[in-house]
Amino acid sequence: MIHETLDLETEPLFTPEAFYGKHEKICDVCVVTFSYKVMEWALQHLECEQVAEIGCCNGDRPIYLTEWKGKKIAFYMTMVSAPGAASCLEEVLCLTGCREYVVFGSCGTLNRQLTEGRLIVPAWAYRDEGFSYHYIAASEYIEMKDWKKVADFLEKKGLPYVTGRTWTTDALYRETSGKAGKMRKDGCIAVEMELAGMQAVCTYHGLILKAFLFASDCLGTEEWHNELLGSEREWDTQVKCFLLALDLAS
Repeated sequence: MIHETLDLETEPLFTPEAFYGKHEKICDVCVVTFSYKVMEWALQHLECEQVAEIGCCNGDRPIYLTEWKGKKIAFYMTMVSAPGAASCLEEVLCLTGCREYVVFGSCGTLNRQLTEGRLIVPAWAYRDEGFSYHYIAASEYIEMKDWKKVADFLEKKGLPYVTGRTWTTDALYRETSGKAGKMRKDGCIAVEMELAGMQAVCTYHGLILKAFLFASDCLGTEEWHNELLGSEREWDTQVKCFLLALDLAS
């Protein structure tokens, strides 16, 4: 069983350094986005330079360096899914030496009344994916260890937010009403596809991960409702969250 395959006793057969070699540290913090619209906006409005790239047969993913409020900050667009996003994080660690990551993006709400008009700060992620079990011991949830730092930041900014559990799933087209109901009863307020895997990598390597989300669609008790997903309003929200993430990173 996958829950029983963790091996922390022997060394990996290869690491990102096998592909990229060893690199000098270029900055302390990196912002992670899932949105190509954010990348388009950033390249048009920020002074930045490409400093590295994540190689992939699907196409390379550039890593950029900018300065925000006097601090050098890297940023890149990651892959969707826990294996994709968490593996990208492993490679960015090798390429940049960054020890702190700020990730943001859209999610599905499981409780519209609770999340409407608020940012979501995940405190725990349900491990309904396979990636995280190769990094840390099996458990139902993984703690988002730095969630209080995000909550404190939003509090100081005077922005409305809610904290709670999130459901990390590998299979968006198998988010059934029964599973959603179970997660809702278990205290999950949102569903996404990456955080358990990304946090597992950060826990394993001793990195800081600060995460916040916004609801773009809603998994109701009987049906799905699309609120923002794929719309101009979502793109606008993504850019606003990117600016907020830069503030959090700085």
